[in-house]
Amino acid sequence: MVEGSPWWAPHVYADRREFLKARGRIGRACRRFFEKNGFEEVETACLQTSPGNEAHLSAFATDLTGPEGESSRLYLHTSPEFACKKLLAAGEIRIFTFARAFRNRERSALHHPEFTMLEWYRAREPYAAIMADCLALARLAAKAAGAGALTWRGAMADPFAPPEIVTVAEAFAVHAGVDLMAALDDRNALARACETLGMRVAADDDWSDLFSKILSSRIEPQLGRGRLTFLTEYPAREAALARLKLDDPRVSERFELYACGVELANGFGELVDAVEQRRRFTEAMRLKQNRWGDSYPLDEDFLAALEIMPEASGVALGFDRLVMLAAGAERIEQVLWTPVATRGAA
Repeated sequence: MVEGSPWWAPHVYADRREFLKARGRIGRACRRFFEKNGFEEVETACLQTSPGNEAHLSAFATDLTGPEGESSRLYLHTSPEFACKKLLAAGEIRIFTFARAFRNRERSALHHPEFTMLEWYRAREPYAAIMADCLALARLAAKAAGAGALTWRGAMADPFAPPEIVTVAEAFAVHAGVDLMAALDDRNALARACETLGMRVAADDDWSDLFSKILSSRIEPQLGRGRLTFLTEYPAREAALARLKLDDPRVSERFELYACGVELANGFGELVDAVEQRRRFTEAMRLKQNRWGDSYPLDEDFLAALEIMPEASGVALGFDRLVMLAAGAERIEQVLWTPVATRGAA
């Protein structure tokens, strides 16, 4: 957008309108896909008792005031994941949602404080089915936008070509020369690998910090070049809400989808062990408190629902990013109907 001009200025809006029309076509194509495949569209409340419990996420908080003036804390969710899984526990089998999601401290060409998360779940189905869904939707998006490929900043990914499927360990070996499996329990080994790659290592960097540095600087830019890439088998330390692989518990049933070096989707074979999920959340919030002096409550209702939730697979796809790459936009604001103001009231 033109510097100093609001998004609603006619000359600015005119430059974005074709991207927005493509957004509408892509959204309709996605909904047709889900309807054809027996999914129910659901709507989840944005206000939740917990915004999510990942250490690196920052949320928006607000106060709920009751009829008698009593006040309690709620948060805008960072993802509809907890609510969707409660619906699976309630008995839904295949669901999807176009959810507004909110993340503070995030604004860049690929990030926005308020964005659209396309999230869907298949109960009692493997995460390979979710990966196939992702590929189908990427192809539908390109067709709806009238594009032969997904593009961003000079890079191209052909969604119609067979995708690359590579494990995290393989990607670390190929793109960074790092034997990740040998360093799974060795923070110092990963620190040495970072230093060898010319990266600064801080004294308080933990294993996950170092993993993320290598992933973001050396691995991700190489993924989704020429064709889509599924990055699979994240280390158990990075499992988040995914279950571990039965045949190799060192890694998890977690994948991410990339195009043009951009992460489009993050999917799991879902963890349904409430005790283990509580342990992961508690540890993540301990790390967040130590690092940022802040943490979020656990959603006890979600943990209770997890005890009766069926085996499932699910994924969160950044719908705005998919539109960007299919329509050829450079920045996320170009595909948002009404971008969030850069500053609030003083």
